[in-house]
Amino acid sequence: MNDSPLRSAGSFAALPAAITSEFPQAADVYYLNHAAVAPWPHRTRDAVCRFADENLRQGARDYPGWLAVQARLRAQLCQLINAPDAADIALLKNTSEGLSLIAAGLAWQAGDEIVISDQEFPSNRIPWQALAQRGVRTIMVDISGDAPEQALIDALTPRTRLLSISSVQYGTGLRMDLTRLGEACRDNGTLFCVDAIQTLGALPFDARACHADFVVADGHKWMLGPEGLALFYCRAPVREQLALTQYGWHMVEDAGNYDRADWAPAASARRFECGSPNMLTIHALSASLSLLLEVGMEHVGEALLARSGYLDQRLRESGRGRMISPACDTRRSGIITWQPDRETPAAAYARLQAAGVVCAQRAGGIRLSPHFYTDQSVIDRAVDLLLA
Repeated sequence: MNDSPLRSAGSFAALPAAITSEFPQAADVYYLNHAAVAPWPHRTRDAVCRFADENLRQGARDYPGWLAVQARLRAQLCQLINAPDAADIALLKNTSEGLSLIAAGLAWQAGDEIVISDQEFPSNRIPWQALAQRGVRTIMVDISGDAPEQALIDALTPRTRLLSISSVQYGTGLRMDLTRLGEACRDNGTLFCVDAIQTLGALPFDARACHADFVVADGHKWMLGPEGLALFYCRAPVREQLALTQYGWHMVEDAGNYDRADWAPAASARRFECGSPNMLTIHALSASLSLLLEVGMEHVGEALLARSGYLDQRLRESGRGRMISPACDTRRSGIITWQPDRETPAAAYARLQAAGVVCAQRAGGIRLSPHFYTDQSVIDRAVDLLLA
């Protein structure tokens, strides 16, 4: 939206009450773990309670209303990634299911190659490696150098059927130049898959600008939603390349006509949704996205980068430990990972947890991941503990 509630507040000034009231976290909790599982906004909790109360009192009498929320969520996700059409969006269980759907659906030939980085979360590695039994080779590219995109591009060959990359690496927080990678894939005739779980809800994302054929992401991290629901975007011209591996009443074109003997897969991405939708999580994620889209992803991204930048600066200027996350502003994301120098990461993690700082151990260090609403006092508390 043009008139964002963050606009008048400044990128790292005190936020408006309309925002802070959405996150009434306990006084003894310092939440810096949005790269794992995020807290819900107040409105999401309210949406779940309303849905539960409706079930209690009248069951599914207003199922058409539930379907309207499902349609709204598809439209919200379409807007979030700038997809051409909401019909390109499927609602799956998680990122792993989406990536596995691609791995199982493409018509692989022995000798085909898949290129990934050597920093991927297992969800974006195991489905491709499992294709080895079909003669498909997964090439893991070292992206630790100064030119990670070029390293990936250099690995593309005429046999490369797919490049699959995380938009932000889960351990280091390295942000990739997706447009450059997408253009290289287009020029090479290679399909381009983006695991966007560490970007969607955190930073602006444009599926069309980066020429993505597939975009997959769970809603329980930066999108501030529940576990159990994920976005699966498939570019329309590519949809027919994916053979279906799951079947049921919901994936047919004439869904709801239970007496019809013949059937055909839905023309839209709904063809990848075999059975009944998870209406509880649909209501929840729609509520969470309503907050992010009201604020506007440009403003969310600016506020988040101001917070991760402040966290990065405080740790670097301390002269202590080793920063694992990239120094370059254009490479920074919402993830800051730092390795202590006077104790093991495990010991530092235990101290932080005992003091109420919710974070994670990743990539040989302590991973801290604030969000756009995180107060400076939360970041200061974590840094002071790390440097104590």
